[in-house]
Amino acid sequence: MPTVPVSSVARTRTVSAVGLSLTLAMSMALAGCAYEYEYDDASAFGTASASAPAFSDAAVPRDPSTRWPVSGAELDAWLAQVLPATEAQVFHTGYGTLAADEEREETTSNLPAGSYAITLACRSPRRVLFSVSHGDTELVDLHLYCGASRVNVVYLPADALLTIRVEANAGANFAYRVGRV
Repeated sequence: MPTVPVSSVARTRTVSAVGLSLTLAMSMALAGCAYEYEYDDASAFGTASASAPAFSDAAVPRDPSTRWPVSGAELDAWLAQVLPATEAQVFHTGYGTLAADEEREETTSNLPAGSYAITLACRSPRRVLFSVSHGDTELVDLHLYCGASRVNVVYLPADALLTIRVEANAGANFAYRVGRV
């Protein structure tokens, strides 16, 4: 019968015992974590403070009236929100209101060579098409879901002219800005 050295058996049992002890300790620690955290946003009891954010349920849709086009002072306020002031050099800004199935096209002045950020935004119950091109090259072709601004970065050669086309299937406000990066 072969003999096994005693030190080898003791070492195997020690390693197994240490591994089992660590596994049990980690299991107990993780099991305790499940009961450690409690979240109380106070919204269920109607005791939310004035500084707490309003309760928002993902199943409740956004207020559709926030997507309808506006005019006058409301349009100016919306423009300040979607195209906030910037310290970057701005070469061209455009905004306005489109009726259903209306299209508007504008051209920038000659732009020096460099990288530009083209910021696009809209306010409408439907998507708005933005198309930005330089000559025959289409740089941006975007059906933008209104409610968020979109920034596209492009590199332009010297004396580039951008053509910006905006098209809406429903009434819409649009805004865009071309500025240096």
